[in-house]
Amino acid sequence: MQRGFERLVVPVAGSEIDARVLDILPDLFGKEGGAVTFLFVVEVPQSMPLDAELPTEVDFGERALRRAENAARLSLPTRSTHIVTELLQARAVGPAIVDEAIERGADAIVMTASIHRRHGRNTLGETTDHVLLHAPCEVVIIRTVPDARAQ
Repeated sequence: MQRGFERLVVPVAGSEIDARVLDILPDLFGKEGGAVTFLFVVEVPQSMPLDAELPTEVDFGERALRRAENAARLSLPTRSTHIVTELLQARAVGPAIVDEAIERGADAIVMTASIHRRHGRNTLGETTDHVLLHAPCEVVIIRTVPDARAQ
């Protein structure tokens, strides 16, 4: 990756770990800048219609996107960087991230992952697995320090 990326999709979760991704964004763009799409996905349970009103989750997502956008505006060159925020409702987060990357023609998806225990085994989770297996572009993952209980 010598020249840098031009179009990034960056899923945010609204947690303190989002700051880790925001810290490395300036290093991922080339000198010409580019476009970054911050994405928050509200996962809608199967028991509800996909367009269900979820005001608490939507409000949380909008705040997370606003924080990410404000932080990016401070750290990225404003003249050469286009910032978009997108809040989606979907059944699963992983496919929504991949679909957004396809729609945006992304060069890379930049996300965090953490190890947790599922069925007695350590895993990065369904979202990370889906993105790694199905992304049409490069995937940059910041793996957080494992929780001591996951070991």
